[in-house]
Amino acid sequence: QVQLVESGGGLVQPGGSLRLSCVASGLTSDEYAIGWFRQAPGKEREGVSCISTWSGSVYYADSVKGRFTISRDNAKNTVYLQMSSLKPEDTAVYYCKVEDLRLREYWGQGTQVTVSS
Repeated sequence: QVQLVESGGGLVQPGGSLRLSCVASGLTSDEYAIGWFRQAPGKEREGVSCISTWSGSVYYADSVKGRFTISRDNAKNTVYLQMSSLKPEDTAVYYCKVEDLRLREYWGQGTQVTVSS
């Protein structure tokens, strides 16, 4: 059974930084896309960043380009989201998601990020 466990959220002041982690377990293939989504109160869930393991391609939403960086540690089955220059509009619950080659989706439970002074 695939499980994704996020951590690293919290309260940070505008301009600050946080690093989110997502540990994946139970994956039976090395080929999948893994990434981050977020959902702010009253808004739809949106894609933030993702990386595909078979092509190495990386995606960033326009709103986070230049501020967020996604990375992977294969040995630890972990994906990270380094967030810098955080803005109040980055406040949301951040979710980790895996999609395998059969288009099956797996989601983590989410971690809250609050950017406020």
